[in-house]
Amino acid sequence: MTGSTGFIGKELVKKLLDKDYEVHTLERYVTGRYSLDSDSNMKVHYAELSDYPAVRRVVEEVQPEYCIHTAAISAVSFSYDHYIEVSKANYIGTINLAEACYREVNDFKQFLMAGTSEEYGMSLLSADKKITESYDLKPNSPYAVAKVASDLYLRYMHMAYEFPYTLLRPFNTYGRKDNAHFFIERTITQMLKQNEVYLGDPNTIRDWIYVDDHVEGYLKALGNKKAIGQEIQLCTGKGYTTKETAETIAKLVGFKGKIEWGSTQHRPLDAKVLIGDYSKAKELLDWEPRYTLQQGLEKTIEYWRKHI
Repeated sequence: MTGSTGFIGKELVKKLLDKDYEVHTLERYVTGRYSLDSDSNMKVHYAELSDYPAVRRVVEEVQPEYCIHTAAISAVSFSYDHYIEVSKANYIGTINLAEACYREVNDFKQFLMAGTSEEYGMSLLSADKKITESYDLKPNSPYAVAKVASDLYLRYMHMAYEFPYTLLRPFNTYGRKDNAHFFIERTITQMLKQNEVYLGDPNTIRDWIYVDDHVEGYLKALGNKKAIGQEIQLCTGKGYTTKETAETIAKLVGFKGKIEWGSTQHRPLDAKVLIGDYSKAKELLDWEPRYTLQQGLEKTIEYWRKHI
């Protein structure tokens, strides 16, 4: 598994260990980071995803039956000025990992890849209904371009070699425990700490999915033969404006201060409306979201109130 120190990866590793999987994680070596392999069923390996010989050596040694690839530089805004770094990590890294699994593993069963709703990009500007997996991929950021390129490479490998990939395409996920830079977490932490909150466009509409539902999607897809060769969305099918979302948070937090809208930088070509359809996930994975927005916000607020 890659991305085990990231937002989704951390939560997913816990679930996999609870289910008694033998988990091997692939991480970048970072000075001062403590190893996560305190569990006897978990082993940490180190390599840069952009370094194919290093990735190949790890994959050849481990011989994984399944590879869950969640590692990525995921901040869209970061990608506009760091396009080379993002492309190497997100696209070249995916190629290296997938090719190593295909070429070096004797009995490889599934490559489970983290996609993103950002892949639809410009298609969202003219969308007049819920987004399905059949929508055109028209990326509108360097981050999304790298993700679409990864998606297409996996499709090529599936057609050429019957490579067993599954791509999950989650919508806007929240419930982070160590990163307050994304909208919901930023709004919560600002409201807990100060009397003035600085946010962007109040009219943007998003389909918010709570982290536990997102992780459950991976668990439902893992080892599921119906998911092989498929792109599958994880979402709630409901959209809320950022203004509605912030007002709900304010009510739950008890915030009585002022919200300054239009105070953060606008992303180029950002879609105003992004709402998904999870029919395919329900059909193939028997998955559907369990948390309403309010339930997920309550859990997220409870965490940050204790740890801020």
